[in-house]
Amino acid sequence: MAETTRDQQRAELHKTIWSIADDLRGSVDGWDFKQYILGMLFYRFISENLCTYLKEADGVDYASMDDVTAEIGRVETVNEKGFFILPSELFCNVLNHVGKDGMRLREDGKDLNELLEQVFKNIEGSAVGADSEGDFKGLFDDMDVNSAKLGNTVAERNAKLVKLITKIGGLDFGGAFQDNHIDAFGDAYEYLMTMYASKAGKSGGEFFTPQEVGELLARITLVGKTEVGKVYDPCCGSAGLLLKFAKILGKDKVRKGFFGQEINLTSYNLSRINMFLHDINFDKFDIALGDTLKDPRHWDDEPFDCIVSNPPYSIKWEGKENTLNIDDPRFSPAGVLAPASRADLAFTMHMLSWLATDGTAAIVEFPGVLYRGGAEAKIRKYLVANNFVDAVIQLPSDLFFGTTIATCILVLKKSKASNDVLFIDASAEFERVDSKNKLMPAHIDRIMGAIENRTEEQYFSKLVTNDDIIENDVNLSVSSYVEKKDDREEIDIVELNAEIARIVAREDELRKQIDAIVADLEA
Repeated sequence: MAETTRDQQRAELHKTIWSIADDLRGSVDGWDFKQYILGMLFYRFISENLCTYLKEADGVDYASMDDVTAEIGRVETVNEKGFFILPSELFCNVLNHVGKDGMRLREDGKDLNELLEQVFKNIEGSAVGADSEGDFKGLFDDMDVNSAKLGNTVAERNAKLVKLITKIGGLDFGGAFQDNHIDAFGDAYEYLMTMYASKAGKSGGEFFTPQEVGELLARITLVGKTEVGKVYDPCCGSAGLLLKFAKILGKDKVRKGFFGQEINLTSYNLSRINMFLHDINFDKFDIALGDTLKDPRHWDDEPFDCIVSNPPYSIKWEGKENTLNIDDPRFSPAGVLAPASRADLAFTMHMLSWLATDGTAAIVEFPGVLYRGGAEAKIRKYLVANNFVDAVIQLPSDLFFGTTIATCILVLKKSKASNDVLFIDASAEFERVDSKNKLMPAHIDRIMGAIENRTEEQYFSKLVTNDDIIENDVNLSVSSYVEKKDDREEIDIVELNAEIARIVAREDELRKQIDAIVADLEA
């Protein structure tokens, strides 16, 4: 019954949110307009989150309080929540005083775009000088309320903003959702990201991993664990992979927090918004902006208990062009650097270096990483010879947005009980849904069953010793070890030959009959 209710709530929420996106985007490109929907969703969330916090802590109706009185608790609120919003600037109060034309119905007379610009600056400014400053800085930068994307005139832009704030305000996150069957704000975010990524193709798929793949990655790293210390993603995109741990374990079971780094500014902003929308407080996450290979930002936080990542496929990096890299403790153990044209194994070495002794890393890899020669083969030999490779999983093709490539998952551990690698061929574990292949719960469970029990199953999984892998040119391709089932129809050669003989005899008989007919006609 609870599952049915959850599905119904989710379907209702998704339908409403997509209707908002469909109605509002207009001249704004869908992938760009998500910034405005997510930004407004975030603004509403932190407003309501603050009111709930103050109601539970002090029993006050904060939305009805005057600004002067509210100022008394600013410092304490920032210390606890990381930000502060004046009552007059709460989402609900701004919504209540917006006219249909975007003009404020109060004495200040500000247009909605002017007011929102000031509110967003005030929210970010409230964290300046506090421990949360880095978590709030620039969060609203991608929601430019004065952008021509919203309209050519101030009136047009305000009309669009009025629709946006009104429709986001109309979303029912209370009532049916109060039993917490679903994480309404977080689910809304994930749905929007999935829909936009599927429609945007490569531009969206570059930093969004399907939820099912994220669940598989997290579950792989959590085998035998009911709680963990720190989780990490060095290419975190919008932080969806990190938040899978909160969903699977519960956010309080990630004791020391969520850590990630992202090079793309828009994705970096989205990742922090995503954390807040999933009610992860500022002191429980540390998302950094920058190039992980060139400037890793979490030296003081490693090692990590669980590492999950879907790094960009075969991008360029400095490699040996930067002489410092070969002495970098992350890369130097292999004795060779990943090629400058393909950084895949540089990311892999980075993650291995920052993995806890009893931790697990699950990394989505481009298939060529598993079999290419040269420096990459030498790095693979280092990984296998030192017993770091725990499993390799072949995924189905066409799972990811923006590409149809059949990727793999490389599972790394520093403390293994055996000297072998489990190869799993999950290439057939999918259903076709909305023009993409999708891992269903039964598929994930089957893969996890093999991972947890390290079982062999014909045509699906096989254990191969490290020595055998090294002897096979350190080839880690699943197809090299797991036999494909031959689904071709079996043919009875004896019966086939007999059938051919019957056909030949019949042809001879027909030929004789035709010759006889021709002879009669010529007579």
